Amino acid sequence: MNKKRERRGFTLIELMVVILIVGILAAVAVPILRGRIEQAKWSEAAATAGAIRTAVRAAYAEDPTATLTGVCTEGGALATLLGFTSGDLSGRYFNGGNFTVSFTAGDPPGVATINVAAPAGTGLTGSGVLSNSGWVYTP
Repeated sequence: MNKKRERRGFTLIELMVVILIVGILAAVAVPILRGRIEQAKWSEAAATAGAIRTAVRAAYAEDPTATLTGVCTEGGALATLLGFTSGDLSGRYFNGGNFTVSFTAGDPPGVATINVAAPAGTGLTGSGVLSNSGWVYTP
């Protein structure tokens, strides 16, 4: 009785090779995705810094003698002067306390620089600066 057995399913070697390939792909993809996630978090900071810079320029246009320098905390004097209300500067990762505004009056009509510190407890590192030259993130 020499019956040929029908082959059903995969051999152990074939399954191990597939698992090995998936493991290698995951090992390559995870660091790349982790960097992209951090960049996405910092894009929130860049967007909020842009809103603050726009508000600083508008406040300077209305009152060139106003003091437009300091930390932009929720409900603080600077945030109130710039027209931000409760929750305007609160994002998922950053809040108003992470943004420090330095402003120099002059020509061009005021130069606003927004420094952004990485918030504690988010796993973010580095800092960001929004100036007339654009957004610069330093890891």
